Amino acid sequence: MCSKVGFIHLIVPESRFRLVQGEGDLVAYTFNSGVARHLFCGTCGVKSFYRPRSNPDGWSVNARCLDEAVEMDLTDFDGRNWEANAASLAHLSREAAP
Repeated sequence: MCSKVGFIHLIVPESRFRLVQGEGDLVAYTFNSGVARHLFCGTCGVKSFYRPRSNPDGWSVNARCLDEAVEMDLTDFDGRNWEANAASLAHLSREAAP
């Protein structure tokens, strides 16, 4: 699904995420186990971020929805076989060591 909607996952720890505005416009959607909480704009339908099941201690932000450019390295991920590969994402939402 992510490749069809163009979602570029930028997974960040909870402490590094801040929603600037629009919280009241969000609509939640869950499926399957109900653990992942997908949030959509109730006005335009864009999915700009969500709390993934693979990273319940963080957020997956759609880099295409950021107002300012962010430098990042893109890594291929086999989303079609998500269950087999999800564990490889767990480290992305952990706080960096000081």
